[in-house]
Amino acid sequence: MPLLHDARVVTPTEVLGRAWLRVEDGLITELGTDTPPSSVDSVDLGGHTVLPGFVDIHTHGGGGATFTTGDATQARTAAEFHHRHGTTTLLASLVTAPAELMAAATAAYQPLIADDTIAGLHYEGPYLSQARCGAQNPAYLRDPDPAEIDRLLDLGGVRMVTIAPERDGALDAIRLLVERGVVAAIGHTDASYEQVGAAIEAGATVGTHVFNGMRPIHHREPGPIVALLDAPGVTCEFIADGHHLHDGTLAFAAHAVGARRAALVTDAMAAAGMSDGEYELGGQAVTVTDGVARLAAGGSIAGSTLTMDAALRRAVRAGLSIVDAARMAASTPAAALGFTDRGELAVGKRADLVVLDGFLAVRRVMRNGVFQ
Repeated sequence: MPLLHDARVVTPTEVLGRAWLRVEDGLITELGTDTPPSSVDSVDLGGHTVLPGFVDIHTHGGGGATFTTGDATQARTAAEFHHRHGTTTLLASLVTAPAELMAAATAAYQPLIADDTIAGLHYEGPYLSQARCGAQNPAYLRDPDPAEIDRLLDLGGVRMVTIAPERDGALDAIRLLVERGVVAAIGHTDASYEQVGAAIEAGATVGTHVFNGMRPIHHREPGPIVALLDAPGVTCEFIADGHHLHDGTLAFAAHAVGARRAALVTDAMAAAGMSDGEYELGGQAVTVTDGVARLAAGGSIAGSTLTMDAALRRAVRAGLSIVDAARMAASTPAAALGFTDRGELAVGKRADLVVLDGFLAVRRVMRNGVFQ
């Protein structure tokens, strides 16, 4: 029953100074700011800042390993890399691929879901726009097929699927996902404002890396970006790496939707945490230069080399408060996926937390009540 004390604890609404919390059986059982109770198992955090463990609902890999090939050993390596950077809950994001590869990867990752290495899968594709596919492999883009979707979902563990709402059958696919308890996300889309509104009406509740892989805003045709930002029931993902979004755009968007609807994501690929060089994403060659991943052919940005702790620091540097940044990195994405047991530091919640120093660098990580 560790007692963590002498900490700045960040809640969804405030920073508690000189705070303490007790962890028992993987849960936060007590939290206070008065004199901490005595304990034989106490951990002095030396005034460091404690945030809820990060929740990354969109990542393709990291630490030199990828989620996109269906290799369970690589997937475990990638997940453990992100765990060390404070991400205590993450989805393994696949990219556009043949149905056979998606099925094989989904089946291969079931043990990782069972042992809590990952929290499930996110299909970013293949039901995306040809015009806005970015680094998605255009050879495998296709319209949603209800039978294919059902077969994939029957394998278990799929938490979210990104769809371009202008594709034939997209609205029916969104309704099917919602009926099956899967989050429908809108992304990689050239849809109109009205088409995105129809997708939201059908049940879509997440915007995949908003601004990126989407028709840009025009004052006479606002398109998907305005539709997503203006929809009260939609959580908007933002990649805070300074390359996908200017810091001013990040700050504007976060202020526009509020921290309750803004979710930081990494969209990381295998090169996260690695040196510049040659990599692969979804069967396409990627070159990383100065930490920016781009397709070798065409130059489209191909994911990121971001980690969630770096995204948090970027958000704070852009002018967001530590309270809002923490909410965007944990509480909001957890809520978007329906994880009511985590995402904030409160009594009764899962003891997932990250300890940061004065530079907001990770010092320690706790998952499910155990320091890693």
